[in-house]
Amino acid sequence: MGSIEEDQRPLIEQGLISQEKNLYAQDGSVDIHGNPPLKEKTGNWKACPFILGNECCERLAYYGIAGNLITYLTTKLHQGNVSAATNVTTWQGTCYLTPLIGAVLADAYWGRYWTIACFSGIYFIGMSALTLSASVPALKPVECIDGFCPAATPAQYAMFFGGLYLIALGTGGIKPCVSSFGADQFDDTDSGERVRKASFFNWFYFSINIGALVSSSLLVWIQENRGWGLGFGIPTVFMGLAIASFFFGTPLYRFQKPGGSPITRISQVVVASFRKSTIKVPEDAMLLYETQDKNSAIAGSRKIEHTDDCQYLDKAAVISEEESKSGDFSNSWRLCTVTQVEELKILIRMFPIWASGIIFSAVYAQMSTMFVQQGRAMNCKIGSFELPPAALGTFDTASVIIWVPLYDRFIIPLARRFTGVDKGFTEIQRMGIGLLVSVLCMAAAAIVEIIRLHMANELGLVESGAPVPISVLWQIPQYFILGAAEVFYFIGQLEFFYDQSPDAMRSLCSALSLLTNALGNYLSSLILTLVTYFTTRNGQQGWISDNLNSGHLDYFFWLLAGLSLVNMGIYFFSAAKYKQKRAS
Repeated sequence: MGSIEEDQRPLIEQGLISQEKNLYAQDGSVDIHGNPPLKEKTGNWKACPFILGNECCERLAYYGIAGNLITYLTTKLHQGNVSAATNVTTWQGTCYLTPLIGAVLADAYWGRYWTIACFSGIYFIGMSALTLSASVPALKPVECIDGFCPAATPAQYAMFFGGLYLIALGTGGIKPCVSSFGADQFDDTDSGERVRKASFFNWFYFSINIGALVSSSLLVWIQENRGWGLGFGIPTVFMGLAIASFFFGTPLYRFQKPGGSPITRISQVVVASFRKSTIKVPEDAMLLYETQDKNSAIAGSRKIEHTDDCQYLDKAAVISEEESKSGDFSNSWRLCTVTQVEELKILIRMFPIWASGIIFSAVYAQMSTMFVQQGRAMNCKIGSFELPPAALGTFDTASVIIWVPLYDRFIIPLARRFTGVDKGFTEIQRMGIGLLVSVLCMAAAAIVEIIRLHMANELGLVESGAPVPISVLWQIPQYFILGAAEVFYFIGQLEFFYDQSPDAMRSLCSALSLLTNALGNYLSSLILTLVTYFTTRNGQQGWISDNLNSGHLDYFFWLLAGLSLVNMGIYFFSAAKYKQKRAS
């Protein structure tokens, strides 16, 4: 019979292990020295101010360029409405396409921290080039003289668009990583930190819009009244501050290790399942191949439980007789783990939810294109002050700034009573509400345009194309409604693609969510092109002409409202069938 000390030793050891788990993060992250991070000294909200500060300054820089870009293209580069709108949406689309590059580098090789650091440098160079293109006399386009507007030279175009697309490349390394890097500061295995992480996404988007608020108000005014060189130079300085803020927080960060190329792992599942196409999948999922260790074979990833959908892909995890006899399970192009197979299944399940963001992003793109052009055709004077139409975007950001704390402090507790969900709404429910609100936004814009066109017709301003004496403040409702739609859809989308994505694919999935913005901008460009083509045949003015008084911009907004309504219906159908990720 053992002594009391011997009997108590396992209990003491168990207590020490439990205490150690409470001291250190258990989600596979490491600190700056590569050791398990102490919860007390790393991560959580103590690390987030540096990340939120970085995002706020970076977004101020981005929107300082994007918010009024269409005005620069039309007034300084002397482009037409359709050409300028197409250039803006194409560039914005590219800004949301390049995150795929940054995401693959982050997940496979560099990790999120070093990807953000490297691409921030590229971003800063692009901002500097853009500032020079608007400041140096030889690089600036010639001003209009007596109504004649000389075209910009090839060198001027090269400098301007070169800087613009360096920004697009730079933002590609930041966008898919910074929100995920912020969420990495919260331990998924700790219930308390998990709740704080849900709140982080709200305040992350809040920070974005603080930066956007300054850009769409103060910077727009500076650009149009104090010069574009200063108007582009200030965002460049803030980009430098964003980089500094990010590096200051380095000792406090938690880092997730890169798990290898997600594209390679996806390809291995496809190839392995094809090679074993004649093999039958066993009814007992326990017979499928998975590592016996607690951790997954994929670095930085927990195991994922098996699901019954897409059973053809399960063939990749079936152990063949040859593999069973040899005991060699090392060739991932022939045999994949259940977790690896489930990674691909998760991406397939996400696809319909992901696709809903394309139409939503096409609606959102109107804020910096056709909403601005609509505003320019209205009375922009408030007393003696001339309000730049692009500054109306301030009401969108103000709406977000109001809605985020309202949602976090009031809507969540209220919704929790009815839904029983800790976060108030699930990510899918939240995104669905956002889609509904986006329909109302387009309807509001169309109604304002109907009123504007009616007044233009009554006052005989159709031929002259002069601004209609209706206050630009009539646009406030459509901007305010769009802000509410953002808070529901975009923040829900951020959280959805972080929580539901495989652990080692979080940057990639964030990039895929951003890809909907790219496709939405490209779709907006395509719709503009098609609308212009079909409505200008036989010598007609078209819906969107340089003289908006003789066009029908309201028809364009109704078209987007109709597409949004159809999109919402497809989304609700797909969401009802969606299966949540189950990590083991």
